[in-house]
Amino acid sequence: MASVAVLYTPDVLAAAMELAQWPWRDDLPLTGSARSRACGSALDMGLALDDDGNITAIGLRPHACAVGQAAARIFVGAAAGRSLADITAAQAALAAWLADAEAPEPDWPGIALLRTARGVPGRHGAIMLAWDAALAALAKAG
Repeated sequence: MASVAVLYTPDVLAAAMELAQWPWRDDLPLTGSARSRACGSALDMGLALDDDGNITAIGLRPHACAVGQAAARIFVGAAAGRSLADITAAQAALAAWLADAEAPEPDWPGIALLRTARGVPGRHGAIMLAWDAALAALAKAG
């Protein structure tokens, strides 16, 4: 099991701090929320889509540990231009990677930052928050 010092690295903490670049916006038409049953971390997400259903804008309201916030930062860093199908596939790959030590690392820019947290099952729900909240928002797109 990873120690707190290894889990909350300077890079993880820095990524968590960068979420301020995606503040909550009341004008985003699609909203979704996710909560980790394991640790209680939560994330609210607002999204806007273009006419093709691709993400064009994101706003966040995080109530999560630094790992959950860092994972959300990784999500927002590569979510623009992605569709429901893209997010669904990425969420499934991330869940598989967290659940199975033999699963390949998801193809999402920056995911390597979470390698240490992968070994801490109590943080897996926090890692999934952004993808889960995005899917909840995208489900409302109709």
